[in-house]
Amino acid sequence: MRDLHELPKLRDSLSYLYVEHATLNQKNQAVEFWREDEGRVMIPVANLSVLLLGPGTSISHAAIKTLADNGCSVLWVGENATRFYAGGTGETRKAYHLLRQSELANDPQTRLAVIRRMYQYRFDEPLDLDLSLQQIRGKEGARVRSSYYRFSQEFGVKWNGRRYDRNQWRNSDPINRALSAANALLNGLCHAAIVSGGYSAAIGFIHTSKQLSFVYDIADLYKAEITIPLAFQIVAESEEKVEARVRAACREKFKEARLLRRVLPDIDELLSIDDDPVPDFGDVDADPALPTPLWEAPAEEEESK
Repeated sequence: MRDLHELPKLRDSLSYLYVEHATLNQKNQAVEFWREDEGRVMIPVANLSVLLLGPGTSISHAAIKTLADNGCSVLWVGENATRFYAGGTGETRKAYHLLRQSELANDPQTRLAVIRRMYQYRFDEPLDLDLSLQQIRGKEGARVRSSYYRFSQEFGVKWNGRRYDRNQWRNSDPINRALSAANALLNGLCHAAIVSGGYSAAIGFIHTSKQLSFVYDIADLYKAEITIPLAFQIVAESEEKVEARVRAACREKFKEARLLRRVLPDIDELLSIDDDPVPDFGDVDADPALPTPLWEAPAEEEESK
């Protein structure tokens, strides 16, 4: 396990640890990491918010309970956290982020405001307030096509458009396979961050009707910066073993761009998330078993009955 005692930050108050090919067990109310080539190390779960379990990891029931008791989210991921498979118990028992996300998505006006901020994030210049959503989407399409063309010219890779068939993967040209592989890894990383922050991967704003709608919203913010140029660079170097080389390059690029540190602050800004409000019914994080209050109808609705 690398960097065990120097944990990177997912956001200022959210640190994560990635482990693979290891065994994790409970020991003295803590969790012990063991791997034959590196020995045994105690994991500081009380100060850890997210534990990412990579390939070849075995973890005991008691260790999972200890992690949950300490409010540590456990995510089962692909190699170097580039794919998200499953998750359990977030770093907070509060539902503030999820409720706020749902509130914004279910009001057409606030949803449109978030969509505009998401599109604005991708442009270097401010978007005209008079532009309709369809016009903004037209500008975004032109921006993406321009990105493909620019990197095609820069790296000398032939570009015939974004075309691929998931059922006939090998029939796609190398650049389309590279783009698809890189974007899948980006989706996985964004998915892990979204779950860690207590948001829903399903409640999207630009995208809708799928369990990964919000993942697609967030991943799209970074494609022109990270995955598109990286895919063209990989294919320019060689058309052999494109997918494997893309996976390795993405791990390094995500680390270089500090992407895992950026995702949650970006989401908070896009959704205009303030600090969690102080509840008047107790601290659910201090007491996870604390019953929550019952919902009350707005006063005007009660009066109209």
